[in-house]
Amino acid sequence: MVSIFFMSVVITILLTPGPTNTLLAASGIQIGIQKSLKLIPAEVLGYVIAISVWGVLIKAMSGSMPWLPVVLKLLSAAFILVLAVRLWKTSTKPLDLEQPTIAPKALFVATLFNPKAFMFATLVFPEHSWLVVQQFVLHMGTFVMLIIPIAFLWIAFGYLLVKNRISWLNQCNLQRFASLILVFFSIPLTISALSSL
Repeated sequence: MVSIFFMSVVITILLTPGPTNTLLAASGIQIGIQKSLKLIPAEVLGYVIAISVWGVLIKAMSGSMPWLPVVLKLLSAAFILVLAVRLWKTSTKPLDLEQPTIAPKALFVATLFNPKAFMFATLVFPEHSWLVVQQFVLHMGTFVMLIIPIAFLWIAFGYLLVKNRISWLNQCNLQRFASLILVFFSIPLTISALSSL
């Protein structure tokens, strides 16, 4: 079974601004919602491949280096805190949405190398999802079900941002809210990593 905690952390991290989400919002601004929907499968595929590769590599290496998963979890938790601070500090700076028209291939590559994929594989996906195929399919399926509407939200956010239709839906509020949530989630994740020592 997939935990509420897993889903909450996935949603929070996917909602935070990053390279992939910036491209999705930029596409929503440039070509609108409907034409931007073709980017969603590219994001899904990029994340599925990147998370799977990271998870398999880390699991393979942890047999000879049993301390590796704990160290990687602590590094990922620290990265979440750094991301939270950076989001708060840059919340008043405008997003750089002056991108060339985004193609699915460019979004796929940006997602494939997105540091969030490493964070998902090391910190968010439970260890048993790398040991039992059914658990991997269940967690990855849940991840995909969550990423699709969130990708749509980022496209719609870009579209609404340029139209100025919802005053409270702005970059500053979104980033500060995401920053607080990331800090909230980094604490139990750090405790979990330290308790496995």
